[in-house]
Amino acid sequence: MSTPLVRVEDLHVTFRSPGRDVAAVRGIGFEIHRGECLAVVGESGSGKSVTARTLVGLAGPGADVRAARLELDGRDARAFAARDWRRVRGRFAGLVLQDALVSLDPLRTVGDEVGEVLDAHGLTPRRQRPDRVRRLLERVHVPEPDRRARQHPHQLSGGLRQRALIASALAGEPSLIIADEPTTALDVTVQAQILRLLGELRDAGATLLLISHDLSVVARLADRILVMRDGVVVESGATAQVLCEPQHPYTRLLLAAVPSAASRGRRLSAPVTTLPRTLPPAPVDRAVTVLSATGLRKRYGAHEVVRGVDLTIARGETLGLVGESGSGKTTVAQLLFGTVEATAGQVGFEGLPWSGVPERARRPLRRRMQLISQDPLGSFDPRYPVERIVGEALEPGLDRRVRRDRVVALLERVGLGADLLDRYPRRLSGGQRQRVAIARAIAPRPSLLICDEPVSALDVSVQAQVLDLLADIRAADGTALLFISHDLGVVHHLADRVLVMHDGQVVEQGPVGDVFHHPRHAYTRSLIDALPTPAALPGRMTISRPPGETR
Repeated sequence: MSTPLVRVEDLHVTFRSPGRDVAAVRGIGFEIHRGECLAVVGESGSGKSVTARTLVGLAGPGADVRAARLELDGRDARAFAARDWRRVRGRFAGLVLQDALVSLDPLRTVGDEVGEVLDAHGLTPRRQRPDRVRRLLERVHVPEPDRRARQHPHQLSGGLRQRALIASALAGEPSLIIADEPTTALDVTVQAQILRLLGELRDAGATLLLISHDLSVVARLADRILVMRDGVVVESGATAQVLCEPQHPYTRLLLAAVPSAASRGRRLSAPVTTLPRTLPPAPVDRAVTVLSATGLRKRYGAHEVVRGVDLTIARGETLGLVGESGSGKTTVAQLLFGTVEATAGQVGFEGLPWSGVPERARRPLRRRMQLISQDPLGSFDPRYPVERIVGEALEPGLDRRVRRDRVVALLERVGLGADLLDRYPRRLSGGQRQRVAIARAIAPRPSLLICDEPVSALDVSVQAQVLDLLADIRAADGTALLFISHDLGVVHHLADRVLVMHDGQVVEQGPVGDVFHHPRHAYTRSLIDALPTPAALPGRMTISRPPGETR
């Protein structure tokens, strides 16, 4: 066997701070061979991203890195100086991060961003750089590469930004491509495009280190898998072996937590002694319409982003709304919630007009409709602790002690404790923040929760807990849910009915099983074909691939 491109033995990464040390990685070892894809999976805090960043000298401030062996292409990296690591980044390893909008400089054009690597490593004369940038963008299938090179990141869709980031990573012709959660926040079809692109690179001989918590994505690309938890590797092996015959309980827990059609009716999260493994039945009352919309349209200038959308949601029902970025689903949510006024059409809530009326007329009903967003951190006041964030949603005039007790009860209902009352948002994990957001949303006992991508940025096990929680709230309170997502597996697991949006209009709708098992519209079929889905049956793994795609 050839010499490994990367060889790591007994790696420890500890973050030092006054009074407290955090051991993020504890004695792991692995090899990456040329031309293969090694995937490292695990939840947030498992140490997978720290491990990947250590390979490019970016473990982080205060990081103490120790290893019995840390070899990059045969060189001992333990004694690398800062200039050595600068040569590694871009030339030996290209880094593709999860959030391209944050990773790309908003003040520079895409062409300048990709060209910076060429300039930093002296790879292309300045006169030839535009042509080289164009060819790199073409390589990652960016349409109209000359025009896109002149644009800034905010002018590109999520998929195009991610492709531009991959082009930047490829500019230095690196031996290793490190992809850290490269598809987590992407639509299913864009995700499929990025995975297909990474697969093309692998098939062309590139070496990949893929960091992900999504086992479906891993199954599609990886040759081998490392499963990490709490800084250690708990299981490793060939992809088929790990996914089809998992040996460690934690790996089995990750597989069981993946939502799909097969998981409908059962809990996704780890067993809790006080709760049954099956989910409570949906208390749908078709005779009571909570929300209705007729002929909704929204125009920005010459562009109509929502075109004639009709929908109804009954008491206790979960309506799924799916589609790609730019399909109009989030704009529909804004029109329904009343933060954006429709160009045409009507919205009714609990039998009363909701659209086209002054805000003062809506205010008495405002507490009955609540929103849970993808990024709760952006909706929290960072100056407020959890007690005030949740307490603000309670009715005014409560005694301080009563208010505090009510907040504690709400936190306990979403699986949190009173120990978080004095915590500020940035000291909470992603899962804790989302639970606090749900506690705040259910505080006024709403009849409708609008959930706009509430789990897309969460680990699979935390996602499972949040989905179980939403199902319990619906069953206990009869709360209706409008669940907006690009993740068809999540919607199939949770929703009663589904609407499929494309280019601002609903192209298909019906019971979730009928739409997903027997899609009539070509666009719906394309979404389903693009979905990499692990079967929920123990010991089996099946992957749906876009038509014509082979490994």
